[in-house]
Amino acid sequence: MENIKTVNDFNFKNKTALVRVDFNVPVNNNQSPQIIDDTRILYSLPTIQKIISDFGKVVIISHFGRPKGEHSKIYSLRFIISYLSEKLKIPIKFSENCIGKTVEQKISELKNGEVLLLENIRFYKEEEDGNENFAFQLSKLGDIYVNDAFGVSHRSHASITIVPKFFGKKKCIGFLMKKEIESLKKVLGKGKKPVTILLGGAKISSKIAIIENLINVVDYVLIGGGMSYPFIKAQGGKVGDSLVDEYKDLKMLQKIIEQYKRQNKTKILFPKDVIIADSFKNSAKTRIVSIDSIPNGWMGLDIGPESIKHFCEIINCSRTILWNGPLGVFEFQNFSSGTISIAKAIVIATQNGAFSLVGGGDSIAALKMKKYETKISYLSTGGGAMLESLKNKILPGIKAIIS
Repeated sequence: MENIKTVNDFNFKNKTALVRVDFNVPVNNNQSPQIIDDTRILYSLPTIQKIISDFGKVVIISHFGRPKGEHSKIYSLRFIISYLSEKLKIPIKFSENCIGKTVEQKISELKNGEVLLLENIRFYKEEEDGNENFAFQLSKLGDIYVNDAFGVSHRSHASITIVPKFFGKKKCIGFLMKKEIESLKKVLGKGKKPVTILLGGAKISSKIAIIENLINVVDYVLIGGGMSYPFIKAQGGKVGDSLVDEYKDLKMLQKIIEQYKRQNKTKILFPKDVIIADSFKNSAKTRIVSIDSIPNGWMGLDIGPESIKHFCEIINCSRTILWNGPLGVFEFQNFSSGTISIAKAIVIATQNGAFSLVGGGDSIAALKMKKYETKISYLSTGGGAMLESLKNKILPGIKAIIS
């Protein structure tokens, strides 16, 4: 990873940079979209500004939503034009096509320091198919390829993994990608100890490989939220009607717990108590019980006070912290105290000098509920890409720049 080129390795004067970004931002209304969270765009502006200040030309590629290869007004990127031009303080040109003669003509008319935004790349089904010919057509639009789209760099899509092949050595990553890679490095291997990874949320199947990979790498792995129940069930605990993510391979989970027990570097910890509810709603009846004795007809919807105290003590003494996934159904106020308490503990640890990295839409949403998002060392722009990196894999989008 040391030899990966960044935009700082190039002078873009008189050159056209083909910049893949991730402007897939949450909006509140698809008919006339208003941006709810502009983090991903803000983080990619320094890369665009560097190219402009070099007197280069910028052609921006992004996706938005999942239009599945169909041209659809509600997934148009047009709503970003006014926002971008306000932030960059220049008019932004727009192309309805991503490939072909008309877009090539528009690019040939671009002047140094100008920006052309292409329409949603996912209007072409060839993008998600990783189509070689489509990638070649895209590659004709620029002299230097820049990947600054960490959030989709775990996907083998045409604009992420195939387009760079056509640029030889004239390809690099942007500043957002560089920050993401450096932040993950701080957690995996180079972080100040103790290093704690906190995994929550529901989908355990996507995180099994991560939990295995963290053995002997970090000091603490804290598991909470919907992820914890299959592990408790695998150890013979009663989880009632709690979410078990359709995960059937309980022997595999037993095996992982045994692997953790056999070594003495990394401790894996689960909640001790949980707040259970008799139905999945905010107004449900609640009780606090031990996590391994949830009665039938009840489900765990948040971690309990003892678990909060225990997890917060560990976070408190940690010097490096990564958090992905909520500890309960935090959208319901009565089941939000676990997630909010953890968020607060991470903020306090950060103020006391720890390095904190938070990723995943729900974790970031929880931080924003309390306006904590500016009090974390680094907010990752990609939940899925961050999780893939924790499996000790080089993401396809990064591999395509190195090769």
